[in-house]
Amino acid sequence: MTTKGTRRHFKPEFKKDAVALVSEQGYSISKAAEVVGTTTNNLRRWIKELKQEESGVRLGADERTELGRLRREVKQLRMEKEILKKASAFFAKEMK
Repeated sequence: MTTKGTRRHFKPEFKKDAVALVSEQGYSISKAAEVVGTTTNNLRRWIKELKQEESGVRLGADERTELGRLRREVKQLRMEKEILKKASAFFAKEMK
């Protein structure tokens, strides 16, 4: 029988610091993972993701947040535009 564990969530700053141990301090991936308390697979994935963010292939956390905000704003503006379009059509009909 297996028990279901809870997933740990790491903050972006923590991930960057863990990656810095490998890229800047010269730690091996396994040693750095041990020091920060995660698995080598997690650390490898963080290294890959950080490289993708730096090269522009992947959006950073702040960029994803901004993108979500902008999408909500565009949706709101489109709804307002439709309302104004219907209102102008209504009033144009009334003026005739």
